[in-house]
Formats: sequence, C-alpha cells, structure tokens
Amino acid sequence: MPTPTSFDAYQISGACACFNLRKSARVVTQMYDRKLRTAGIRATQFTILVAIQAHAPIAIQSLSRIIVMDRTTLARNLKPLERKGLIAITPGTDRRVRLARLTSEGQSVLSQALPLWQAAQAEFSQKLGLANLETMLDILSQTVAAIQTG
Repeated sequence: MPTPTSFDAYQISGACACFNLRKSARVVTQMYDRKLRTAGIRATQFTILVAIQAHAPIAIQSLSRIIVMDRTTLARNLKPLERKGLIAITPGTDRRVRLARLTSEGQSVLSQALPLWQAAQAEFSQKLGLANLETMLDILSQTVAAIQTG
C-alpha cells in the first residue's frame, strides 16, 4: 500500500505543467538554436537582442521585466553579448540605472539572424500547424498574464 509520501513519477511528469512546459521549451529552443547557429547566436540571445532593439536604449531592469527574466540571469546572459560587441551597456542619468542598446555589429548580427529565425518559425509552424501555433501562443500569453497577476 502506498504511503502518503509515495508517488507515481510517471503520472506526475505526464501531468506536471512545469515539467511539460520546460521539456517543450527545450526541444523548441534546440530547433531554433540549430537554425540560428550560422549567425553565431542562440535563440535566447536572439530574443534578448530583439527586445533591446525594440526598446533601445532600455534600462536593464525594464528589459528584465519585458522578457520575464530575473536581473541576475539577465546580467549573466548580457555579458557574452557585450563581450562579442553586439550590445553596449552604459550608465543612465541615474547612476543606478544601466542602459542597453545594440551596437552596429549587434544590428548586423540581428539582420543576419532574422531570416534564420523566420525559417525556424516557419518550420515550427509547419510541424505544429498554424492553428495550433496560434492557439499555443494565445495560451502562453494567458499563462504569463495569469501567473504574473495571480
């Protein structure tokens, strides 16, 4: 007879939202990484570059909120981009604020990466189906909103 602390790991892993979201995110990220490889960046770096480009110059704290990544993890992810010369981080008017913007090299890499991302997006859409992709994106947006406000 199972004790109250015992569990069926297979049943839990099949029903766990976190486990399945992370598993899905890993496999999708791997696919996008393969496509973006020739641009010399990974999917996570692409999304950061896009967010910086869309909001530049942007305070690191604001970027952290937009991409829903804690500041420590974001700082760790920004360092290689800064070392490669893809972004510049400068002080804001308030010394506590640091601003990120793409460099000309970063804009060039992003331009090179865009068609690669489009190919990854098209492949993903083809494999999943456009209707399923749209539904998934809607559900993921609802998930973020529900968790952030809950």
